[in-house]
Amino acid sequence: MQLVFTLDSDSTSIMSELQRSFAKAKLAGLPFEPPLPINTTLEDDEDDYEQADNVGPLPEQAQDDDSSSASSASSASSTGTIRPSPILDPLPWNDYFSEELYLENENHDHNETIIHHVYVTPPLEKGPLLVTHHGAGSSGLSFALLASEIRKILPRCGVLSLDARGHGETIVTPPEDSTTDSTFSKAEPVDPNMTLDLKTLSTDLRDVIRLTQKALAWPDLPDLVLIGHSLGGAVVTDLALSGMLGQAVLGYAVLDVVEGSAMDALQSMQQYLSTRPKSFPTIQSAVEWHTRSCTIRSMTSARVSVPSLLRRTPETSPLPSATVPADLWTWRTDLAKTQTFWSDWFTDLSRNFLAAQGGKLLILAGTDRLDKELTIGQMQGKYQLQVIPEAGHFVHEDCAGKTAGYVAEFVRRNDRAGLVLPPKVTDMIKANGGV
Repeated sequence: MQLVFTLDSDSTSIMSELQRSFAKAKLAGLPFEPPLPINTTLEDDEDDYEQADNVGPLPEQAQDDDSSSASSASSASSTGTIRPSPILDPLPWNDYFSEELYLENENHDHNETIIHHVYVTPPLEKGPLLVTHHGAGSSGLSFALLASEIRKILPRCGVLSLDARGHGETIVTPPEDSTTDSTFSKAEPVDPNMTLDLKTLSTDLRDVIRLTQKALAWPDLPDLVLIGHSLGGAVVTDLALSGMLGQAVLGYAVLDVVEGSAMDALQSMQQYLSTRPKSFPTIQSAVEWHTRSCTIRSMTSARVSVPSLLRRTPETSPLPSATVPADLWTWRTDLAKTQTFWSDWFTDLSRNFLAAQGGKLLILAGTDRLDKELTIGQMQGKYQLQVIPEAGHFVHEDCAGKTAGYVAEFVRRNDRAGLVLPPKVTDMIKANGGV
């Protein structure tokens, strides 16, 4: 006997509802599995921006550090659900640092006046001071999230983060009679803000530390830990190697840069620069581009660091009849103009990193970045190596908490205050009544 069942539309709807309920119940009992790592290349996200002079509004997306996996799964399974756009508004610097300073310096070597802009939270109770230097095209606020996280672990620790010349709000002004260079036959103008050779940047960093000491009336320098990302890693290494700060330097940390991979990457740098947007209609669109392209993977860090990379620039159209925005946000630093310094930044970096005095920490996003010299040095125990594979190039922004943990461990390991030396043999003999 054959039974035939027919289902009307109401029955079908009920069955679908039961199936969805059963599936949700089964899925709820499964362990959470993190998503696959995002491809760090810009192939997918650059389609909307490549060869564009400016960026228009981007599609709404849910990409926030605090979003839960449960709500994401629910939204993904509900057809037609409206996903809220992420919060893209800038975050203020004073959520992460206690002060900002403008430090004027007469640089007689270069016959210029430079006003260094820095963010600082002074150390407490003779705590150490972390001095950070950002990479090319970035700013002192790229260390904002790390500064906040490190102080959760080491409350006595201070942080000093500068804007390098040609970056952020640091401004270099030459005397009126030295705006041209006689070495150029046509007297081409020389922009001192773009004098970015390694020795100049290293000297600037030393001056910033001394000027901060004077501005905050410190009788002596606190114990220093130098931290540099990318180009900044080369700068702090050069400063440590020079010995210009004497015994004040406990050690130095370099974030995601080694000589071999850096020199290889320079070959494709111009290609990368040609594909990124030249301008943005709003700060929010710039924040969103950085996170969508995985340049910075932390929305929170992007909201505090990205605004300092841009400046509002009126843009006029060559065609009077064309309609153009009243103003746009463009890059503060023209990285293409720094090409002449690229080789200078990274040549001999690995050798200098191993040779300088003080503790050494290298944090990378992948062990494939190690070159031969550093691989041998690591096997010989010459420095501490930590790897954060889930991070991109901006490891201190993408994974600020984990980076802060590694830095805190490094600081504790090299802190003189916690180092107890054994008594001298002569003192022991005297204490026991010996001659």
